[in-house]
Amino acid sequence: MSSESSKKRKPKVIRTDGVPAEGKRGKGDTDQDVRYYSEESEVDLRDPIKDYELYRETCQELQRLMAEIQELKSRGIKENASEIDERRVQSCVHFMTLKKLNRLAHIRLKKGRDQTHEAKQKVDAYHLQLQNLLYEVMHLQKEITKCLEFKSKHEEIELVSLEEFYKEAPPEISRPAITLTEPHQQTLARLDWELEQRKRLAEKYKECLTSKEKILKEIEVKKEYLSSLQPRLNSIMQASLPVQEYLFMPFDQAHKQYETARHLPPPLYVLFVQASAYGQACDKKLVVAIEGSVEEAKALYKPPEDSQDDESDSDAEEEQTTKRRRPTLGVQLDDKRKEMLKRHPLSVTLDLKCKDDNMLHLTFHYLMNLNVMTVKAKVTTAVEMTTAISAGDLLSPDSLLNCLYPGDHGRKTPNPANQFQFDKVGILTLSDYVTELGHPYVWVQKLGGLHFPKDQPQHTVAADNSLSASHMELTVKLLRSRLQSRLALHKQFASLGVQWQGPPNLPSLPWGQGCSGRVLPTSLPFSGDRGAVAGSSLTPFLCSAKLQAAVVLNPGYSTLPPVFSLCLNWKGERNSSNDDNIRAMESEVNVYYKELWGPKPGYQLLTNQLQRLCMVLDVYLETEPHDPSVEGPKEFPQEKMCLRLVRGPLRLKPFKFNYPQGFFSHR
Repeated sequence: MSSESSKKRKPKVIRTDGVPAEGKRGKGDTDQDVRYYSEESEVDLRDPIKDYELYRETCQELQRLMAEIQELKSRGIKENASEIDERRVQSCVHFMTLKKLNRLAHIRLKKGRDQTHEAKQKVDAYHLQLQNLLYEVMHLQKEITKCLEFKSKHEEIELVSLEEFYKEAPPEISRPAITLTEPHQQTLARLDWELEQRKRLAEKYKECLTSKEKILKEIEVKKEYLSSLQPRLNSIMQASLPVQEYLFMPFDQAHKQYETARHLPPPLYVLFVQASAYGQACDKKLVVAIEGSVEEAKALYKPPEDSQDDESDSDAEEEQTTKRRRPTLGVQLDDKRKEMLKRHPLSVTLDLKCKDDNMLHLTFHYLMNLNVMTVKAKVTTAVEMTTAISAGDLLSPDSLLNCLYPGDHGRKTPNPANQFQFDKVGILTLSDYVTELGHPYVWVQKLGGLHFPKDQPQHTVAADNSLSASHMELTVKLLRSRLQSRLALHKQFASLGVQWQGPPNLPSLPWGQGCSGRVLPTSLPFSGDRGAVAGSSLTPFLCSAKLQAAVVLNPGYSTLPPVFSLCLNWKGERNSSNDDNIRAMESEVNVYYKELWGPKPGYQLLTNQLQRLCMVLDVYLETEPHDPSVEGPKEFPQEKMCLRLVRGPLRLKPFKFNYPQGFFSHR
């Protein structure tokens, strides 16, 4: 059975047409190469699926042959040796077939790898080509963007207008036939014209430089001449000093003042120049001077020097700073306030002299960080004045110049920007510092040429000479008038504290025997527009009647008259609310004050009002009916001649004095 089956199943040998058998190995290398390459060509002709079927069948045959050989060997019969050899030969043939298939499989694998590699190389080449194209596209896009965003230099040049270009440029440059239709050619033509103009200007600039050098040389020659002239002038000025003193012409002193004035801040400089000009032209009794440290003023405008400290100095400073405590917030605020309210080292002083040699000394300061001016006032009298407690603060520097112009109290800063600066350093109002710094009156700012409009705030306010000049004359007159009126008031109050009989300075104010009395004024504090409130009492001698008068004095006395409020203590308290005659007495001094002004400027108005008050008090007391229940003579016998004692339903008394007839009548 086994022999028959082996005969039937002969091994299949794979042969190649025109190719030597694989078993023949006696040939040279050329034959092997031919066989190798013939197998590569054979791979293309063979079907891989059929080779796989052949491989599977061959493996199955090998398994069968191996099993039969094992079975034959296990029997141990010598007759089976020929069959075993035959099956071995068949197995070798199958092994040769497997080797053949293995080589074909390796060749197919190599060809597949080669094809895959070639395809991959093609894909890589295509990808590289794509990347190159994308990079080129990106580069072109960047170039396009650069071209679109390109700004030519000619766009920054302000070219002349087209009308001016075609009007002034020559035809060979403007070429209107071409440039009117082509914008590019038009721009090029305008640039050519601009270049031509600049060439001309460059030539002109060279000519100007040449003339400038020539002028500078002339200036240097003149400077040398002037520098040699200065010592001669100084010697002449020194020799002329006795002549200047003899003729009261202090040219040298004035020259020093003007040299110092160069270091004044602009507002103080404007004040100094305008006040000096006004004093020379209109008011010889106005003396202008500059006080303060010139060296400190110069140091303000010096640039800070760069200090390069050594390492040892820096180490020492570090040790000091570490040992020194950090300043508290309160100390820092105090330092900031002091810096905020810092004054300029130089100040301008004005001395206003009156005819009686009394003097008003004004010192003007400039607050550098607040950009406002302040003033301090001081009165110097020719004769030592009697100190009167009742005069109060008439000559006090704090209130002497209040309301020189209506509403100008000098307590608030006129610069609206200062309030924001105060908020940063915790200053509520400038009025807390006016005693030290001076009063920032509005008229002081105008004398310095400063104007702060409230409706249109400005960042920087410059000193204006015309503003100072327009206010100088009126302000000086008001200051001198204020000084004279306050001195007159002071004398009047000084004389009111004694037994007082008013001087007959007006014919319409008779001073009779019954008018003798004592006026006792009280203190006079000034405050704002209302001025001062003074209390005084008038008591006729040896009587029980006492008239108390509260007087309101305006700072603008005597242009604005005093206002009286009366209260009579006689047989009860009588005032304007319960007695019509008291109201009529108030009208005599408040309403008809123009009759009491006297000679201009009317500084004796207060005394005249008190004199009339005494007069109407006599009329009031003498015209009172006698009480029949009281025994003895009338307390105030009638000495004044009156046409009618009373009139009308209000029973008003005759307070009007008729001069020169010498009798009293009703108004």
